[in-house]
Amino acid sequence: MSAKKVFVYSDPEVGKKHGYTFDGQAEDDEFGTLYLYTGAGTEGHQQLAGGNKSLLEAGQMGREVHLFVAAGKVLKKKEKYQRYVGQVVIDPVLPYEERMAPDRNGAMRRVFVFRLRPAPGATLHLTDADAVKPATKNTVVEVPTLPEPVKLPAQTSAKDKKTENHATDETTSNVAGGARKVIRREGQLTKAFQAHLTAAGHTHKSFQITVAGERGTLTPDIYDVTDNVLYEAKGLSTRAHVRMAIGQLLDYRRHINVPPGLRLAVLLPSKPTADIQALLDRENIALVTQKEGGFEGFPLPPSSN
Repeated sequence: MSAKKVFVYSDPEVGKKHGYTFDGQAEDDEFGTLYLYTGAGTEGHQQLAGGNKSLLEAGQMGREVHLFVAAGKVLKKKEKYQRYVGQVVIDPVLPYEERMAPDRNGAMRRVFVFRLRPAPGATLHLTDADAVKPATKNTVVEVPTLPEPVKLPAQTSAKDKKTENHATDETTSNVAGGARKVIRREGQLTKAFQAHLTAAGHTHKSFQITVAGERGTLTPDIYDVTDNVLYEAKGLSTRAHVRMAIGQLLDYRRHINVPPGLRLAVLLPSKPTADIQALLDRENIALVTQKEGGFEGFPLPPSSN
């Protein structure tokens, strides 16, 4: 890293040696090209410090980020060739995701998987070989409730706007700004409900699911171990968001191994329309909504089945 540049060196083979393959080009989404990069730290939970902090703060510090991908070993040496891919920025909507992976000693720990986008005007020189490798088998890893990562100083409104405009064009910026608010709201809702569960004496965790032949991971929001309930949270109470939550819950249920009698529930910031409530009721999916000082619908009423 120089004063004005951050260099990111991605090597999927390193993760593969430890049993995970997060690095690589993910499938394009509504915001375009996406490259995933696992943060620094080979032992214990990764922290948003050192190189990880420098990468996360690069935009607000006015630093360029340049991505390189390992391209084979140097003959008779330990070093590897590095292929330059291009200039990137941290995804302004969702900068990173937390995943579970073994460290160099085999212990499961949290890692940060950063989401990188092409910088304005940049073209990333990616090949088919750079794609995230599909999972070779179905796996389900339990994800305990982890300590909060080190917090970064809050950005000012001016810096937020400047960073967002730097990272995207004007049209996408408006979309990204709205999407970012929804994701933040969803994260805040999830954390508030986790705290509520803990205060109620409930144990909770989540799962990290890979499906053979598919790239990436599936990650349910909350599994309440005490009441055997799987929750999916959404930042908005619209029909589109609730329908997405229903589909996710039905998909997750197929893969996780929990005691018989699992119940499904959608967690929302406010009550949806009567018709959406009727849809949830018809599908036997419970509804929990946030209210001042707590959550309505929790604990779930006894099952009618």
